[in-house]
Amino acid sequence: MSTEFWNGNMAAAVAARQARVQVVAAYPITPQTHTVEYLSQFVANGELDARLVKVESEHSALSACCGASVVGARTFTASCSQGLQLMSEVMYFASGMRFPIVMAVANRTLSVPVNIWADHQDTLVNRDAGWMQLYAANVQEVYDLILCAYRVAEHSDVCLPALVAYDGFILSHASEPIET
Repeated sequence: MSTEFWNGNMAAAVAARQARVQVVAAYPITPQTHTVEYLSQFVANGELDARLVKVESEHSALSACCGASVVGARTFTASCSQGLQLMSEVMYFASGMRFPIVMAVANRTLSVPVNIWADHQDTLVNRDAGWMQLYAANVQEVYDLILCAYRVAEHSDVCLPALVAYDGFILSHASEPIET
């Protein structure tokens, strides 16, 4: 083990890389944007052998994950707030088809009119969508829970999608020492 100093978005991206994801569906939405940017760098640098799919919306991001998951690929995406709500329709499809997709969610309140504070409204409104929801209290837990999410989601007795939620603009951007 080694000690690293990362923010929550980096912890999510590194954990996804270490889980050897094969497809990353990327659509930027603050405050998770850096998560998919880090993964894009990993792919470009040859540190991650994955297909990075740049999509036109969050709905398309989760749809791309479903398409990849149906053929057995390990998938990852990230979202938050209004973007997560745009994915809502596909969330039910993913769980109903039992696709073990993992998604990082940098929690941000739903915008009315404009709000960027950390809030769990975005994930809690989808609590009945059939996804396992894991909530990280610190950057170490972001890293650990992404890895755990794959282990549980892909288990033959489970086969359900999972999201790992962490406070946007707090854990997503603040750096903490973690053990890898």
